[in-house]
Amino acid sequence: MKLAVAIILAATVGSANASTIAVIDSGLDYKHEMIVPNLWTNTAEVQDNRDNDGNGYQDDIHGWNFAEQSGAIIDYKYLGTFSPDCKKYFDIQGKAFLKLATEEEIAWIKAKVQDKDFIKEMGKFGNFVHGTHVAGITIRDSNNKAMGIKLLPTETKLIFSGLITKANNTGLRTADRWALLAKAFNALAVQQMNLLTDIARFVAYHKADVANGSFGTGFNQAKMITDKAFAVLFFRKPTDEESNKAARMFIDAMVSEGQRMVQASPDTLFVFAAGNDGMSNDEFGTSPANIKADNVITVGATYKNEFFASFSNYGTKMVDIAAPGMLIKSAIPGNDYLEVSGTSQASPYVANVAAKIKTANPALRPVDIKSILMGTVDKKSFLSDKVMTGGLVNLDRAVVAAEMSKSMTLVEAISRAKRQVKSESASGLNPKNFAKIAPIPFNPMFK
Repeated sequence: MKLAVAIILAATVGSANASTIAVIDSGLDYKHEMIVPNLWTNTAEVQDNRDNDGNGYQDDIHGWNFAEQSGAIIDYKYLGTFSPDCKKYFDIQGKAFLKLATEEEIAWIKAKVQDKDFIKEMGKFGNFVHGTHVAGITIRDSNNKAMGIKLLPTETKLIFSGLITKANNTGLRTADRWALLAKAFNALAVQQMNLLTDIARFVAYHKADVANGSFGTGFNQAKMITDKAFAVLFFRKPTDEESNKAARMFIDAMVSEGQRMVQASPDTLFVFAAGNDGMSNDEFGTSPANIKADNVITVGATYKNEFFASFSNYGTKMVDIAAPGMLIKSAIPGNDYLEVSGTSQASPYVANVAAKIKTANPALRPVDIKSILMGTVDKKSFLSDKVMTGGLVNLDRAVVAAEMSKSMTLVEAISRAKRQVKSESASGLNPKNFAKIAPIPFNPMFK
């Protein structure tokens, strides 16, 4: 996956009970009309080319750009450079899902996906708008403040570690070749997780209560790296079995090293998107979604409270909870808005709720917030084999439980909230009446 990472820390300035949300993503339009009222400002810094607060980040007033090591959290040079076709594609895609698109519109989309220049433009457009879109979801209907941090440029190139060369490979045994693969994958995992651990330390310094991660390395994305590495060492393409084995090795290494990231900010609840491959994370794996820790929760996507999204990754062991992630309207750079679908949109929905839980009871630890989120879900039959809880996040019930937890045990608070706040009933829509859509990929570490 391409590491297009931005962080948005949300904290209400001047309010003792406001929560801090860190959104790890691709950038933040801090001039957007939706973001401005919720823009976090580091009052310990001034724009003077000095590190006033002594945290190692000079002029991190509204966040930090890890790509260019500066306080510029978005590259505005891309604003206004994209053709209207980018937004048109998303608009027609949404209509197609609802089976409202005309034959002409469907034909237009089919033609566009064959246009290499358009696909390249869409890649840049997707990266540019992604972080702002996710940020808007995390702060919606809240008093949280947003701080943006960008890790990589909007345009990224294929990342291949170069840790494996063909030199002196001819005499190696098969077992030795696999051992070299494992070594290379571990080294690349360490390299990438070092970057994310630095981010986590930044999050910890600013005392973020919640961190959203709508990014990652899915199984198919991992194969883009591991198949190339295999070919270098074995002088041939891998079989399907070998390809899967190598990808699992890499994902496992990323997940293992990812523990350092979440441990670097133990007082933060990390909320990760499950992935958009429509695959089982239990069987194939996704990083960082498959990291298991008390301060980690992983989210799959639904269409409202009606049915599970066909594109969403799932797993009753590795995906904890579900949330709406289809046709979600939110901010994009330039005071504009767009409907986007993906687990990238479901994850910040949960991060938003998690922050409100923390605001309701600031004494709650990440593990407590996670317990409330998972313990107050709306149970849905269509989620019983998709996520661990078998349920959809319930905002009102979760916040009630958090309020009650100030005067009783967490277990009792969750139990009472479940009795007092009813589940949201679905209208019984048949998913067969909706077309399947392929969402924009969530920000990958490698592409």
